[in-house]
Amino acid sequence: MKNSLHIIGGVIGAVAGFFATLLALDLTGFGNPADPIQSGLLTLLVFAPAGAIVGLVIGTSLGMRWRGRKDAGGLAANSLKSFGVVLTPCAAAGGAYFWYAVSTATPWLNPNAATPILQFEVRLPAGAALPAAQDIAIELQTDQNRMPGVTKFNQFRRDGDRSVIVGDVELAFRTAHRQLEVKIKGQPDRVFRIGLSGKAPHAAELGQWQPHTDGSEIRYRAKWPGRD
Repeated sequence: MKNSLHIIGGVIGAVAGFFATLLALDLTGFGNPADPIQSGLLTLLVFAPAGAIVGLVIGTSLGMRWRGRKDAGGLAANSLKSFGVVLTPCAAAGGAYFWYAVSTATPWLNPNAATPILQFEVRLPAGAALPAAQDIAIELQTDQNRMPGVTKFNQFRRDGDRSVIVGDVELAFRTAHRQLEVKIKGQPDRVFRIGLSGKAPHAAELGQWQPHTDGSEIRYRAKWPGRD
């Protein structure tokens, strides 16, 4: 424990220097109110790290004094050791955040690869005629984009006295706010909520039928490229 006092002191000093600088700049009203983003970046990337380095050197020096050994090494060498201990978790945290930003915070659902699709079936109310493909307009609506759907007329069918239309649409963006608008000539417009998570995981089969207020129903699944 005593042999590591200079490193412990440097780590504590770096943390204290970082936050003390943030606090001092906040209390003095540092920054440009007209450009708070630039001021914040300057504080986090320049001034606070500089305060951390000053605190690290002071903490290392105090640790060496407390340690009280002649062979403790120079202040510069011990400060570098403390810096290495501080830098390692900071680099790990930065790498983890970068991975998170790339893999989850970017809007594309499947960047640099084929786009997943939403496969769906809409079962119309009893007695509704099976519409022609040209009489149908389908659109996926999200808080990121709008995407026209494609009808699969060769897969349209009758289910008892009910007509079933089939289609798909691309899922380009990562978002949990999706709805499918279905317009059929001569019928009221329908909007179905799509209850997929933001990442829209692949599903092996269509889900359960979900009712609409007008008596129609929808079921769907997310299909990822290369998977059944």
